[in-house]
Amino acid sequence: MFSLSILAFSLLPLSDASLVPKVLDSGIAPTNVLSPVTQLYIANKFIAPDGYTRSATLANGVFPAPLILANKSDDFAVQVFNELTDDTMLLNTSVHWHGIFQHKSNWADGTSFVSQCPIRQEEAFEHRFTTTDQTGTYWYHSHYLTQYCDGVRGPLVIYDPEDPLAYLYDVDDKNTVITLSDWYHTSSIQLGELFGPVIPDSTLINGRGRYDGGPSTPLSVINVKQGLRYRLRVVSMSCHPSFNFTIDGHRMTIIEVDGSEVQPVEVDSIPILAGQRYSVVITASQPVYNYWIRSLSNLNPTFEGGQNMAILRYEGAPNQDPTSSPGPYELSFDEGSLHPLINPGAPGIPEIGKADVNLQIAPGFNAEGYFTFGNVSFVYPSVPVLLQILSGARHPSQFLPNGSVYELPRNKVVEISFPNFALAPGFPHPIHLHGHLFDVVRVAGSNVTNFVNPVRRDVVSIGSSTTDNVTIRFVTDNPGPWFLHCHIDWHLNHGFAVVMAEAPSEAAKEQAAVIPGMFHTSSTISMQTMEIDRLLHSGLGSTMPP
Repeated sequence: MFSLSILAFSLLPLSDASLVPKVLDSGIAPTNVLSPVTQLYIANKFIAPDGYTRSATLANGVFPAPLILANKSDDFAVQVFNELTDDTMLLNTSVHWHGIFQHKSNWADGTSFVSQCPIRQEEAFEHRFTTTDQTGTYWYHSHYLTQYCDGVRGPLVIYDPEDPLAYLYDVDDKNTVITLSDWYHTSSIQLGELFGPVIPDSTLINGRGRYDGGPSTPLSVINVKQGLRYRLRVVSMSCHPSFNFTIDGHRMTIIEVDGSEVQPVEVDSIPILAGQRYSVVITASQPVYNYWIRSLSNLNPTFEGGQNMAILRYEGAPNQDPTSSPGPYELSFDEGSLHPLINPGAPGIPEIGKADVNLQIAPGFNAEGYFTFGNVSFVYPSVPVLLQILSGARHPSQFLPNGSVYELPRNKVVEISFPNFALAPGFPHPIHLHGHLFDVVRVAGSNVTNFVNPVRRDVVSIGSSTTDNVTIRFVTDNPGPWFLHCHIDWHLNHGFAVVMAEAPSEAAKEQAAVIPGMFHTSSTISMQTMEIDRLLHSGLGSTMPP
């Protein structure tokens, strides 16, 4: 019997689900497309997306998890049911809505040990939130230890009926969403015990791929019609590798980065790190044929046997693998050339170190093999940070984990630099901040600052050189505890994170007024089941509470 933690709670009116089907057609089975008012059933199932069969942890029985489609200003009400039974994998769960600001709904962010406790077996949790003015390309995934590496990860798109860049493309629907993910033949429980590189067995594009020595399984196909322009929404749902994304014979025009529209920039290739998203426009202007879509993994850099590939198929082309060649590569990618289309400009005095709050949080690596962030290795607290705030914690000395929670005042300009002098292994590290977009005033590979029109995003590479010192700015206009972490899940598992406790006094008042009454009770109960997971899977003890 399921117990739904927040079923009776009504923070927001349910969105009108009838708005969503206008962007749907009949190309994908209904179970693979959901509205913002829906249910996710997290359960175990055997699948073979690259030809190798293994037990996985899935949402609604599919990988990737179902595409969620919404329209601007839709309200979300998503019930998450934990039906997990395979004790060779994690038995608790959570769902995080990557890139969604969660204004006044920090409790619904879905981040285990920060905004909530994990959802235990045969329990459920209802997320209710509004996306207000957010549009663009997002995704959702488990935020419980390393669970999303076992399969709980899927795309989320919020359409803008007044998209200022709509004149650049003809087609933008569920069939033009492209997910990139690494895939493992071993469960994340076992892989989480490893110290050092965790190498995936294959790369999946829209849930299909091939592995070295494996069968020639069917690859994903993106269908196009000659003469039309397509908006491809590319989502990296990676647990570890970064990818270099290209399409043989086709240039791409970048128009969106992590949910933020940008001035169009034409490129031949895009490096995309874990958690990042790009919308690109391609024109189907080549002869009718099949062309390789390539997503070259930095951990498995090969196209042998169709690895790291999918197919762009023109209408009328034969049903066969392409024979196209890569390139040409003439227009290189430069993150510093990406500029916001709307309201460009970083907040505060345009000089490094002149924000209201200036932080330097350096990544590192200690003798025990754990990552550090700000000289401290993150350990999951025994009580979620939000509950600590609701219980009266305000000063960093009062928070758990000690040394990993930064208190930020409200409505101030915050600048964070990430000096890379230690060059912690596994670089480049993609750093993600929950609850915000930020302006990247100094990008990796450059010592030049840009306060006028820097790229605005929610995941940024901190570089591959000891001289890199990536710097971001944002305004503390969203009270609550927000996770700041490396989005390589194996690195997060080994301590690469901190928490930004933004305006804790205001957060306590704001969240206490809207949090459902069952929230506290369900969180306490879930901690008991989390301890069972800890005992069953002691290899994850590096970041579990004692």
